[in-house]
Amino acid sequence: MYKLIAQDGRAKRGEFHTVHGVIQTPVFMNVGTIAAIKGAVSTTDLQEIGTQVELSNTYHLHLRPGDEVVKKLGGLHKFMVWDKPILTDSGGFQVFSLTSLRKIKEEGVYFNSHIDGRKIFMGPEQSMQIQSNLASTIAMAFDECPPHPATRQYMEDSVARTTRWLERCKKEMARLNSLPDTINKNQMLFGINQGGTFEDIRIEHAKRISELDLDGYAIGGLAVGESHAEMYRILDETVPYLPLEKPTYLMGVGTPANILESVERGVDFFDCVYPSRNGRHGHVYTNKGKLNLFNAKYELDDTPIEEGCGCPACKTYSRAYIRHLLKAKEMLGMRLCVLHNLYFYNHMMEEIRQAIEEGRYSEYKRQKLDGFKENDK
Repeated sequence: MYKLIAQDGRAKRGEFHTVHGVIQTPVFMNVGTIAAIKGAVSTTDLQEIGTQVELSNTYHLHLRPGDEVVKKLGGLHKFMVWDKPILTDSGGFQVFSLTSLRKIKEEGVYFNSHIDGRKIFMGPEQSMQIQSNLASTIAMAFDECPPHPATRQYMEDSVARTTRWLERCKKEMARLNSLPDTINKNQMLFGINQGGTFEDIRIEHAKRISELDLDGYAIGGLAVGESHAEMYRILDETVPYLPLEKPTYLMGVGTPANILESVERGVDFFDCVYPSRNGRHGHVYTNKGKLNLFNAKYELDDTPIEEGCGCPACKTYSRAYIRHLLKAKEMLGMRLCVLHNLYFYNHMMEEIRQAIEEGRYSEYKRQKLDGFKENDK
């Protein structure tokens, strides 16, 4: 259940009640693709840095260790020792990115594993079954992720198929949640809006899937090659047609600036690999922009990544030490950078929630974006 606490313009401040606890929104979900955050970050670390939701990947966990294995071990929460909400994406994006290895049919997608080449079939029912075995808090519907750019005809056909698949997902989840051996009988389902950069297709699809009265709605197929301006235009046009009283999730986005702009357009949920991926390459986020700790100017810098930051890296270590670890290819260097970046994102979301509640979001956003530009000068 989603409860809208405050609005500032179109920015929403809410609470999403789940069987695994309440999610304060807007929220950034920390991406742990195979039930772990890349960079040697544990679930106890996630608790310490203020993570609300962990996101794992249906496709990758189906391949290894196998969703049946996870079910036998009590579900994903028990498996990875995490007691807060988990969202699992449907596997659609990964399957559709295997362009040379897959074949799309009405029943689903036939593809070859990127690990060992074995033939696999995944359709709406299979995706729901895998996610039910994983016992995540929120399951994502299985959709087609169309290529960018795509023709109008291709997009119309693709979106129509995604709608038919969503109806099958909803029916199958209801069946799975009623079975006696299902671990999480309160699993929620989010549908996904598609349509590329065709705003009329997006709007029609948003209206259609809103009628299905799902637990939440995602906007997919953005941040796949279109410009930021195009992405914001699509959000401006589409979000008003999704239910205000349900959470809106922008999939795979993004940079801190992307998040600030999208919150202003009514988005509640975000996820992105940027903070962990960039951290593993020594790129760290600060309120004055992004730093590359490999730069020689940090060799003798005994200050933390960011003064006043409460993350485990900044509370203890200097830029010079972390740079040394990175240069020496010591895993601790990567780990500290990832922890800092995830803390930065999680803490920024706290600030966003407070700014919306206090009716000063546009001023907060402007100050934050101005700050990010300082290192670019």
